[in-house]
Amino acid sequence: MIRLQDLKRISEYEWEIPTSFRKTMRVPVRIFSSQKLLEKVMDDKSLEQAVNSTALPGLVGHVMVMPDMHQGYGFPIGGVAATRCPDGVISPGAIGYDINCGVRLLGSQIELDAVGDKLGDLASALDHYCPSGVGVKGHLRLSTAELDQVCLQGARWALGRGYATEMDLQRTEEFGTLAGADPDKISPRAKKRGQSQLGTLGAGNHFIEVDVVDQIFDQQAADAMGLRQGNLVVQIHCGSRGFGHQVCTDYVNEFQGAVQRYAIKLPDRELVCAPLSSPEGSSYLAAMRAAGNFAFANRQVLAHFARQAFEETFAGVVPNWHLHQVYDIAHNMGKIEQHTIHGESMQVCVHRKGATRAFGPNSPGLPAEYQKIGQPVLVPGSMGTASWVLVGTEQSMARSLGSTCHGAGRLMSRSKAKKTVRGEALLQGLLDDGIQVRAGSLPGLAEEAPQAYKDVDAVVKTVVGAGIASKVARLRPVAVVKG
Repeated sequence: MIRLQDLKRISEYEWEIPTSFRKTMRVPVRIFSSQKLLEKVMDDKSLEQAVNSTALPGLVGHVMVMPDMHQGYGFPIGGVAATRCPDGVISPGAIGYDINCGVRLLGSQIELDAVGDKLGDLASALDHYCPSGVGVKGHLRLSTAELDQVCLQGARWALGRGYATEMDLQRTEEFGTLAGADPDKISPRAKKRGQSQLGTLGAGNHFIEVDVVDQIFDQQAADAMGLRQGNLVVQIHCGSRGFGHQVCTDYVNEFQGAVQRYAIKLPDRELVCAPLSSPEGSSYLAAMRAAGNFAFANRQVLAHFARQAFEETFAGVVPNWHLHQVYDIAHNMGKIEQHTIHGESMQVCVHRKGATRAFGPNSPGLPAEYQKIGQPVLVPGSMGTASWVLVGTEQSMARSLGSTCHGAGRLMSRSKAKKTVRGEALLQGLLDDGIQVRAGSLPGLAEEAPQAYKDVDAVVKTVVGAGIASKVARLRPVAVVKG
């Protein structure tokens, strides 16, 4: 058990576990957190998992954890780590089972005050067009050959079929397509799971949420993103569905043998890994990119159907019902990037698990309109609480591998939340607060109750205080669709 006194306090929002804490540590653990938030995770294993992760071969810099950290599979959710290319390793557990789980934000010119009693109709239309729930199938059915094209092209596949605009792609991380994907590295079982799931939300913490821009903190950035106080926006939070989960499962199983073949010793078998330069490592990287492209296409198709829901609800009611893309980001991904670490510029594989890329101004890979302000960062809260739009900073590039938090972070397990919260009471409370809800099940709703999560405002205050993100706008929910 790691105690608060084992940590070295660097500043109000930064802590460190030095390599002297345990002999197996190759690098220190850097923690971005307030003391209050840190005290809330002392009972789970997230910090222990972060320390275990420092044993991964080829690590450089620090293993970092964000203030929304909580226990995950092997590697903490909210964790960031970089291994040197090509002699470092890649670990599926340090990327996550829901490969390229991420968030898309769509903006509008629709004023909340102008929609009258149409929010209920909008929630029902979104629920109809954007299927949600465990194992749910979407409106599309892909042949194996079509699925392979999705794996190769990502969101660009959707462009060719009328589900996307060029602006959508320009305002998507990696422009919606991860190079180096190889569908031949995907198992038949994974492909079978993916063929019917494109354009679906799934269950768990995935959602579509209609929000109103409640407050703006950076007018220049908000103007660049097309965000105006009082207007509606839409968040889409989901990933690669059962397809990506199966890809991760397949390679976690395969890597159990790889660690033996390459004589890699780890304190936790859930951290299984393989050298980036090995056949196993390169195969996983190609498969992970394919699943990542599936997720980009999935959110793009969902955005298309969200636009249909808005057209159905608001055409003829408001002057301009159209939704424009603000940005789409991943928060479960392994990326080959160039970073300066301890004064040395090097190519590394950055593992982000429950952490968001937060590149600062003038960074490569950003569309022209965001070069001056930095990359948009989308931080969803939980049902009934705020969400945030931030931007990356020069400090995030220098101190956190261009990374920041991805959400509020769980306080309760899903099973504990269901025992603690009554779905009927939660639903009524949200309705009383003026939030329209469409949920597949009341127990599933209870799993995602606001009290099951940390205070997202406190999480955002921490990353802003640490200098690894900057505030743009605060969002308030008015309608939620969940599986």
